[in-house]
Amino acid sequence: MTAHKLILTLDDAKKIAAGAEAEAKRNGWPVVIAIVDDGGHLLHLQRLDGAQYGSIQVAIEKARAAIAFRRPTKIWEENIAAGHLRYLNLPGTLPIEGGLPVTVDNQFTGAVGVSGVRSHQDAQIAQAGIDVCYRISKP
Repeated sequence: MTAHKLILTLDDAKKIAAGAEAEAKRNGWPVVIAIVDDGGHLLHLQRLDGAQYGSIQVAIEKARAAIAFRRPTKIWEENIAAGHLRYLNLPGTLPIEGGLPVTVDNQFTGAVGVSGVRSHQDAQIAQAGIDVCYRISKP
């Protein structure tokens, strides 16, 4: 038995990154943009001029957490803020907004992680990239 599986291609990742970069530049935000496939493997990494190098690993981990649990990383941030500290020990989570899964036809194909400015701004940039590529609404 076989299944039809959609994949996030390098071309898709570049389109997402271009949309995210445009949003970041429009706002003057120096960030790192990471895009992973459905297995959490890095497909594309972009560090905008002026972005701190510490944001590289954070962006990658935001993307990996978003695809690993198939939800925005904002969910973990909200849970921690609500006092649910047990989530701090959940392997693979990163309780900082800015990681968003990418879905196409209800299939999880990858994720975007952005780091470098305030976490809600990181998420805004990630969503802009997804929207440019897929013209979909927020998860």
